Formats: sequence, C-alpha cells, structure tokens
Amino acid sequence: MNVNELRNFFPALETEIFGKKLVYFDNAASSQRYIRAVKRQEDLSLHCNANIHRAVHKLSADATEEYESTRNAVKDFLNASSREEIVFTSGTTNSINLVAFSFGETFIHEGDEIVVSEAEHHSDIVPWQMLCSRKNAVLKVIKVDDNGILDIDSLTSALSERTRIVAVTHISNVLGLVNPVREIISICHSKGIPVLIDGAQGIVHQRVDVQELDCDFYAFSGHKIYASTGTGVLYGKKKWLEAMIPYMGGGEMIDHVSFSGTTYAPLPGKFEAGTQNFNSIPTLKDSIELFKLLQDNELKLYCDKVSSFMYDALTSDSRIKLYGVPCGTVSKIPLYSITVKGVHHEDLALLLDKMGIATRSGQMCAEPLMDRFGVTGMLRISLAPYNTMEEAQYFIKCLDKAIAMLS
Repeated sequence: MNVNELRNFFPALETEIFGKKLVYFDNAASSQRYIRAVKRQEDLSLHCNANIHRAVHKLSADATEEYESTRNAVKDFLNASSREEIVFTSGTTNSINLVAFSFGETFIHEGDEIVVSEAEHHSDIVPWQMLCSRKNAVLKVIKVDDNGILDIDSLTSALSERTRIVAVTHISNVLGLVNPVREIISICHSKGIPVLIDGAQGIVHQRVDVQELDCDFYAFSGHKIYASTGTGVLYGKKKWLEAMIPYMGGGEMIDHVSFSGTTYAPLPGKFEAGTQNFNSIPTLKDSIELFKLLQDNELKLYCDKVSSFMYDALTSDSRIKLYGVPCGTVSKIPLYSITVKGVHHEDLALLLDKMGIATRSGQMCAEPLMDRFGVTGMLRISLAPYNTMEEAQYFIKCLDKAIAMLS
C-alpha cells in the first residue's frame, strides 16, 4: 500500500479550507475517520439500532453480537489474557477516571501516595488530584529533563512504602517521546506497585501487548485511531478489576438488586453501567483491521521519510525551538511541539489555518508541562500515516512565511 491508496480511505482529506486543500496536522488531538468505520456506524444506526444485552428480539441480538465481538477483537489486538479484562468506555479520560475512582475508593487511604509524571495530560493529573482530595492522600511527580525525557532516578526516589499506584503516559501528547514504560513497570512491580499507562498516543504509534508490558491498566480512545468518537477502552488485569468497586451504578452492571442490598455483575459488566455506545464501539473493529494495513513496509518507510524531513527542517531553523528531543534509546513519534521567539503560538496557528493547514496551539491540556518549560503555550504539528511529503514541504514553506509575517 502507498500513501495515496491509504488516503482514499479518508474522504475528509479532500476537504478545502479557505480555498486550499486541507493539510490535517492535528492528528494527536483526533484522527480523521476511516471510511469503513463511518459506514459501519451508519449501518448499525439505520439497520441494527436496538439496546444490547437486554431483549430477546433479533435486532437486539444482532447489536449485542456486534458489540461483544468488538470486545473479542480488542482483546486479541492488545493480547489481553481474557475478554473480561476489556472494559468499554467513552475514551481515555473516562477510562482513567474509572480507575482513579474505583481503585482509589478500594485501595487508597489517608497518607497514601500516588505518582504521576510532569509530562501528563490533564486527564492523568486531575482525577488523581480529586482522589487525593477525597482521601487526604499525596500526589508525587516524576520530573522530565530539559529534553523532555523522563527522569527514571526521579521515579525511583518518588516511590515509597506508601505508594499505591503509578500513572504515566506511554507517549507524551506534547513531547512525542516514547517513555520507557517497560522499565517503569518493572521498577514499580519490584516494589509491588501497580501501574496505569495512558495510551492515548501510545496505541497509535506502538504495537501494544499488555501481557508483554505487564501493565496493570492501559487506557486509550477510539477517535485517536480512526474509529468513532465516544469510544474508548480500559484494559485492566482481572485481579484488580475483580477487587475494585464499581465506578457507576445502574442498569447492566448488576447481578441482583433489592432494598436489602445489591450484588454486581461479573466482569466486565460491573464497569459498564447503563446504555452503552453500541452503534459506535464496533467501529473499533475497523480501526484494528486498518492497523494491519498500516504495517505495510512501503508505507512505514514512507512515513519515516516524511517524519525525518519534518524533524530536520524544524531543528535546523534557528528561529524555532522544538520540545521533546530524542536521545540515546528514547525515540520520538511524528509529533512536533514548537515555539518561535517573539511570535505567539496562536497567531501562527491562525495564519496557518488561512493557508489550509490544521495544527494545534495552546497548552495541549498539559499546563504543568508548559510551566516546566516556561512557556504559555506551543504550536503542535502531529502527523498520521496518511500525511504526505508534499504536505510536509508545503507546511515548512507556510511556517516560514507565517513567521516572517509575524516577526
């Protein structure tokens, strides 16, 4: 498969913005929709729209089959040990909040400690802060160095006999650096501490095998991997999910209800209260099939070439500062957060938009990381396999023009 064949699966890439063909470089926020996922959701909405699990009629049975077969597909995709370890959510944020509440209410007590990194998205900071506030627990922070690389020594010194869980991102949505999650998990497990991995970016750019990683929880969103919005996955080791209290109460998550007491459904139903997003969750099957196509060697070599061009162009321009610089064994995905001295990041994004280029500007939901680097915000350029060398070259030309206009 070549990049032009891949682009045929994404009709949105033919959109025109201000008379220019769209160059979509905001993939870290949300990818464009895969046409087969769009068609599946439309077909289910029009021809198989019935609540799952509850009724005996055929429409409900068909919808249930679509939903539950998706669980099997995700289980195989992640190489989980059982389908009961796959919980469907609305996205990464929902998945992390579920763990922060359920794990927290079950295992966290006054004076206990939770460890996160300085490079986390707000979704992997705020839920833990809320937990600490409820439980009078302590939040500790792993530092990053000037290149944005996680300080493993800082992790080691942060751990204590009161540490109950560590939550870190697989790949920072600002820095684009692949964190040494296997090493982090190994260090934590040697002290009996479970680890949650925020995989919102990791699932997009890494082959994730949860048994090989040995992570206790892994969270990601469907809309980052070409599936529908409002879809997400929480993988959790069965021993933790079985021990944790439910996040929400209601229909579906129960075994028996009476006013004298309620018992809960077996996994994963215990964590899937209410009517699920049954028309959208099955689009994860299409994104998983797409991932197989993306392993094509020709396409991967082309993506690497485009990524190298972007990195070299941005790091060779003295006006531009790139955050998240790989070194040693630390690798980087095609995500580039930059600042330009004397130029506001939002002004750059607005000018680029007029040229047909979609980027992200601001704090990227990572305000503590912005404070770490002493900036109010950055301009982020994030690529997907469907982006082309021509788009990258056009972007560099337009960025140069925008900087000249604003300087």
